[in-house]
Amino acid sequence: MWIAPKFQLLLVKEYQRLKSEEQMQLGWSAKRELSKINYRIHTDAIKHNLIPAEITKAQASIIYASEADVLNVAMFGMTAKQWHEANPDLKGNIRDYASINELICLSNMENLNAVFIEQGMPQQERLIKLNQIAIHQMSVLESGDNDRKLLK
Repeated sequence: MWIAPKFQLLLVKEYQRLKSEEQMQLGWSAKRELSKINYRIHTDAIKHNLIPAEITKAQASIIYASEADVLNVAMFGMTAKQWHEANPDLKGNIRDYASINELICLSNMENLNAVFIEQGMPQQERLIKLNQIAIHQMSVLESGDNDRKLLK
């Protein structure tokens, strides 16, 4: 660095870029984990309100998948199967490739859908309502007005 100040500047800028990327990745990982935790709230609502005691585990898994797809369609406009068919080379699921804003919105929708399920709202009605919520929340999250302070 003492030989070439340009090299020192390049090194410092590259270090800052890497730290910035690391922070963004940590933020995404935290949001993904929050989404996974909230999914438990969602599946608990399904278990206690939509799955009759007398059905098989295979039948129950279809109900869980159907409800997961309510969220996928409301948020991403496609089911898990449609996403896998459109992205055969990608590992994981659609949520693994979601943006931070999408994960925040999805986390909110999991909680809201759990409430809607507990209220006895029909699936089609929930889908429409959740899609409207997703559109609104994504427009707010991506408006660029996120720097406003809650307390002034």
